[in-house]
Amino acid sequence: MRTATTLRHGRATTTRRGSRSTPEPTARTSLVEQAYQAIRGRILDNVYSPGHQALESELAAQLGISRTPVREALIRLQKEGLVEVVPRHGMRVLPVSPVDMAEIYTVLTALECAAVELVAARGPSAAELKPLTEAIRDMGRALKADDLDAWAAADERFHRTLAELAGNRMLLETIGNFWDRAHRARMVTLRMRPKPVNSTREHTLLVERLRAGDTRGAVEVNRGHRARASRELLELFERLRVQQL
Repeated sequence: MRTATTLRHGRATTTRRGSRSTPEPTARTSLVEQAYQAIRGRILDNVYSPGHQALESELAAQLGISRTPVREALIRLQKEGLVEVVPRHGMRVLPVSPVDMAEIYTVLTALECAAVELVAARGPSAAELKPLTEAIRDMGRALKADDLDAWAAADERFHRTLAELAGNRMLLETIGNFWDRAHRARMVTLRMRPKPVNSTREHTLLVERLRAGDTRGAVEVNRGHRARASRELLELFERLRVQQL
Protein backbone atom coordinates (compact mmCIF):
# COMPACT_ATOMS: atom_id res chain seq x y z
CA MET A 1 0.00 0.00 0.00
CA ARG A 2 1.73 2.77 -0.95
CA THR A 3 -0.56 5.92 -0.70
CA ALA A 4 0.13 6.14 3.03
CA THR A 5 3.85 5.94 2.37
CA THR A 6 3.69 8.88 -0.05
CA LEU A 7 1.96 11.00 2.51
CA ARG A 8 4.37 10.04 5.26
CA HIS A 9 7.51 10.52 3.30
CA GLY A 10 6.58 13.07 0.66
CA ARG A 11 8.96 15.99 0.60
CA ALA A 12 7.59 19.29 1.81
CA THR A 13 8.06 22.09 -0.68
CA THR A 14 7.61 25.84 -0.37
CA THR A 15 6.65 28.39 -2.96
CA ARG A 16 8.43 31.74 -2.82
CA ARG A 17 6.54 34.88 -3.64
CA GLY A 18 6.70 35.52 -7.34
CA SER A 19 7.86 32.04 -8.27
CA ARG A 20 5.83 30.13 -10.82
CA SER A 21 6.18 26.65 -9.29
CA THR A 22 7.68 24.73 -6.42
CA PRO A 23 11.34 23.81 -6.89
CA GLU A 24 12.30 20.32 -7.96
CA PRO A 25 13.93 18.09 -5.30
CA THR A 26 17.71 18.18 -5.40
CA ALA A 27 19.74 15.14 -6.42
CA ARG A 28 20.98 14.81 -2.85
CA THR A 29 17.44 14.82 -1.46
CA SER A 30 16.51 12.10 -3.92
CA LEU A 31 19.47 9.96 -2.83
CA VAL A 32 18.58 10.36 0.85
CA GLU A 33 15.01 9.32 0.09
CA GLN A 34 16.26 6.39 -1.96
CA ALA A 35 18.50 5.21 0.88
CA TYR A 36 15.78 5.77 3.46
CA GLN A 37 13.16 3.78 1.56
CA ALA A 38 15.54 0.93 0.75
CA ILE A 39 16.90 0.47 4.28
CA ARG A 40 13.50 0.96 5.88
CA GLY A 41 11.89 -1.59 3.56
CA ARG A 42 14.54 -4.18 4.40
CA ILE A 43 14.01 -3.60 8.12
CA LEU A 44 10.23 -3.91 7.92
CA ASP A 45 10.47 -7.07 5.81
CA ASN A 46 13.01 -8.57 8.25
CA VAL A 47 15.74 -8.72 5.61
CA TYR A 48 17.68 -6.73 8.21
CA SER A 49 16.49 -8.60 11.28
CA PRO A 50 16.53 -7.18 14.84
CA GLY A 51 20.10 -6.86 16.05
CA HIS A 52 21.48 -6.67 12.51
CA GLN A 53 24.47 -4.34 12.31
CA ALA A 54 25.97 -2.69 9.26
CA LEU A 55 28.54 -0.01 8.61
CA GLU A 56 27.61 3.06 6.61
CA SER A 57 30.17 2.00 4.01
CA GLU A 58 28.54 -1.45 3.69
CA LEU A 59 25.08 0.03 3.25
CA ALA A 60 26.38 2.57 0.75
CA ALA A 61 28.04 -0.19 -1.28
CA GLN A 62 24.86 -2.28 -1.25
CA LEU A 63 22.79 0.67 -2.45
CA GLY A 64 25.37 1.98 -4.90
CA ILE A 65 25.47 5.48 -3.41
CA SER A 66 27.79 7.53 -1.21
CA ARG A 67 27.86 7.41 2.59
CA THR A 68 26.40 10.90 3.15
CA PRO A 69 22.80 10.15 2.06
CA VAL A 70 23.00 6.83 3.92
CA ARG A 71 23.98 8.67 7.10
CA GLU A 72 21.06 11.10 6.75
CA ALA A 73 18.66 8.22 6.06
CA LEU A 74 19.85 6.44 9.21
CA ILE A 75 19.18 9.55 11.30
CA ARG A 76 15.58 9.54 10.03
CA LEU A 77 15.20 5.87 10.81
CA GLN A 78 16.57 6.40 14.30
CA LYS A 79 13.92 9.06 14.95
CA GLU A 80 11.28 6.50 13.94
CA GLY A 81 12.61 4.01 16.47
CA LEU A 82 13.75 1.45 13.91
CA VAL A 83 17.52 1.68 14.30
CA GLU A 84 20.20 2.88 16.65
CA VAL A 85 22.94 4.90 15.01
CA VAL A 86 26.27 3.80 16.51
CA PRO A 87 29.16 6.25 15.99
CA ARG A 88 31.87 4.70 13.79
CA HIS A 89 29.87 1.47 13.65
CA GLY A 90 26.98 2.38 11.38
CA MET A 91 23.61 1.20 12.57
CA ARG A 92 21.96 -1.55 14.59
CA VAL A 93 18.36 -2.62 13.93
CA LEU A 94 16.38 -2.30 17.14
CA PRO A 95 14.36 -5.27 18.40
CA VAL A 96 10.72 -5.15 19.46
CA SER A 97 9.93 -6.36 22.99
CA PRO A 98 6.58 -7.35 24.54
CA VAL A 99 6.57 -4.03 26.38
CA ASP A 100 7.16 -2.20 23.10
CA MET A 101 4.28 -4.07 21.44
CA ALA A 102 1.89 -3.39 24.33
CA GLU A 103 2.69 0.32 24.17
CA ILE A 104 2.50 0.43 20.38
CA TYR A 105 -0.92 -1.25 20.35
CA THR A 106 -2.24 1.09 23.05
CA VAL A 107 -1.28 4.13 20.98
CA LEU A 108 -2.33 2.56 17.68
CA THR A 109 -5.75 1.65 19.08
CA ALA A 110 -6.38 5.21 20.26
CA LEU A 111 -5.26 6.69 16.94
CA GLU A 112 -7.27 4.27 14.80
CA CYS A 113 -10.38 4.79 16.90
CA ALA A 114 -10.03 8.54 16.33
CA ALA A 115 -9.85 7.86 12.58
CA VAL A 116 -12.87 5.55 12.72
CA GLU A 117 -14.85 8.20 14.58
CA LEU A 118 -14.06 10.80 11.92
CA VAL A 119 -15.04 8.47 9.10
CA ALA A 120 -18.29 7.32 10.70
CA ALA A 121 -19.34 10.85 11.68
CA ARG A 122 -18.93 12.00 8.07
CA GLY A 123 -21.16 9.24 6.73
CA PRO A 124 -18.91 7.68 4.06
CA SER A 125 -20.37 6.92 0.63
CA ALA A 126 -20.50 3.46 -0.93
CA ALA A 127 -17.68 4.50 -3.26
CA GLU A 128 -15.48 5.46 -0.32
CA LEU A 129 -16.17 2.17 1.43
CA LYS A 130 -15.55 0.06 -1.67
CA PRO A 131 -11.76 -0.27 -1.13
CA LEU A 132 -12.49 -1.58 2.37
CA THR A 133 -14.97 -4.18 1.15
CA GLU A 134 -12.52 -5.21 -1.59
CA ALA A 135 -9.78 -5.68 1.01
CA ILE A 136 -12.14 -7.84 3.09
CA ARG A 137 -12.97 -9.89 -0.02
CA ASP A 138 -9.27 -10.42 -0.67
CA MET A 139 -8.71 -11.41 2.95
CA GLY A 140 -11.40 -14.06 2.65
CA ARG A 141 -9.95 -15.42 -0.59
CA ALA A 142 -6.48 -15.55 0.93
CA LEU A 143 -7.71 -17.52 3.93
CA LYS A 144 -9.47 -20.04 1.68
CA ALA A 145 -6.21 -20.46 -0.24
CA ASP A 146 -4.28 -20.66 3.04
CA ASP A 147 -2.10 -17.79 1.80
CA LEU A 148 -1.24 -15.85 4.95
CA ASP A 149 1.10 -13.45 3.15
CA ALA A 150 -1.73 -12.37 0.84
CA TRP A 151 -4.04 -12.11 3.83
CA ALA A 152 -1.55 -9.85 5.65
CA ALA A 153 -1.23 -7.61 2.58
CA ALA A 154 -5.01 -7.23 2.32
CA ASP A 155 -5.29 -6.61 6.07
CA GLU A 156 -2.67 -3.87 5.85
CA ARG A 157 -4.49 -2.33 2.87
CA PHE A 158 -7.73 -2.29 4.87
CA HIS A 159 -6.21 -0.46 7.84
CA ARG A 160 -4.27 2.06 5.76
CA THR A 161 -7.33 2.85 3.63
CA LEU A 162 -9.37 3.34 6.78
CA ALA A 163 -6.82 5.83 8.09
CA GLU A 164 -6.81 7.68 4.76
CA LEU A 165 -10.60 8.03 4.80
CA ALA A 166 -10.38 10.08 8.00
CA GLY A 167 -8.97 12.93 5.90
CA ASN A 168 -6.49 14.03 8.56
CA ARG A 169 -2.92 14.08 7.28
CA MET A 170 -1.26 14.29 10.68
CA LEU A 171 -3.33 11.41 11.98
CA LEU A 172 -2.53 9.33 8.90
CA GLU A 173 1.21 9.93 9.25
CA THR A 174 1.23 8.99 12.93
CA ILE A 175 -0.86 5.86 12.45
CA GLY A 176 1.45 4.82 9.61
CA ASN A 177 4.51 5.19 11.81
CA PHE A 178 3.12 3.02 14.61
CA TRP A 179 1.68 0.49 12.17
CA ASP A 180 5.11 0.06 10.59
CA ARG A 181 6.77 -0.35 13.98
CA ALA A 182 4.40 -3.23 14.72
CA HIS A 183 4.78 -4.74 11.24
CA ARG A 184 7.94 -6.75 11.90
CA ALA A 185 6.54 -8.54 14.96
CA ARG A 186 3.24 -9.19 13.22
CA MET A 187 4.91 -10.78 10.21
CA VAL A 188 7.32 -12.89 12.26
CA THR A 189 4.48 -14.29 14.37
CA LEU A 190 1.86 -14.53 11.61
CA ARG A 191 2.13 -18.31 11.30
CA MET A 192 2.43 -18.85 15.04
CA ARG A 193 -0.94 -17.29 15.86
CA PRO A 194 -4.43 -18.72 15.28
CA LYS A 195 -5.71 -18.44 11.71
CA PRO A 196 -7.03 -14.85 11.46
CA VAL A 197 -10.68 -15.61 10.74
CA ASN A 198 -11.75 -13.27 13.55
CA SER A 199 -10.07 -10.29 11.92
CA THR A 200 -11.99 -10.75 8.67
CA ARG A 201 -15.28 -10.98 10.54
CA GLU A 202 -14.50 -7.91 12.68
CA HIS A 203 -13.54 -5.89 9.61
CA THR A 204 -16.86 -6.76 7.99
CA LEU A 205 -18.75 -5.63 11.07
CA LEU A 206 -16.75 -2.39 11.20
CA VAL A 207 -17.68 -1.54 7.60
CA GLU A 208 -21.33 -2.21 8.40
CA ARG A 209 -21.16 0.23 11.33
CA LEU A 210 -19.43 2.84 9.15
CA ARG A 211 -22.05 2.43 6.41
CA ALA A 212 -24.79 2.96 9.00
CA GLY A 213 -23.10 6.08 10.39
CA ASP A 214 -22.95 4.41 13.80
CA THR A 215 -20.00 6.27 15.29
CA ARG A 216 -20.09 4.67 18.72
CA GLY A 217 -20.63 1.19 17.33
CA ALA A 218 -17.80 1.54 14.82
CA VAL A 219 -15.36 2.73 17.48
CA GLU A 220 -16.34 -0.13 19.80
CA VAL A 221 -15.83 -2.71 17.05
CA ASN A 222 -12.41 -1.29 16.18
CA ARG A 223 -11.33 -1.09 19.81
CA GLY A 224 -12.39 -4.68 20.38
CA HIS A 225 -10.56 -5.79 17.25
CA ARG A 226 -7.33 -4.16 18.33
CA ALA A 227 -7.63 -5.44 21.89
CA ARG A 228 -8.03 -9.03 20.69
CA ALA A 229 -5.11 -8.77 18.25
CA SER A 230 -2.88 -7.27 20.91
CA ARG A 231 -3.86 -9.93 23.43
CA GLU A 232 -3.12 -12.77 20.99
CA LEU A 233 0.30 -11.36 20.14
CA LEU A 234 1.33 -10.71 23.74
CA GLU A 235 0.13 -14.16 24.82
CA LEU A 236 2.33 -15.62 22.11
CA PHE A 237 5.35 -13.71 23.42
CA GLU A 238 4.63 -15.08 26.88
CA ARG A 239 3.99 -18.66 25.76
CA LEU A 240 7.20 -18.83 23.76
CA ARG A 241 9.10 -16.92 26.44
CA VAL A 242 10.31 -14.54 23.78
CA GLN A 243 11.93 -11.41 25.14
CA GLN A 244 12.20 -9.57 21.85
CA LEU A 245 11.75 -9.87 18.08
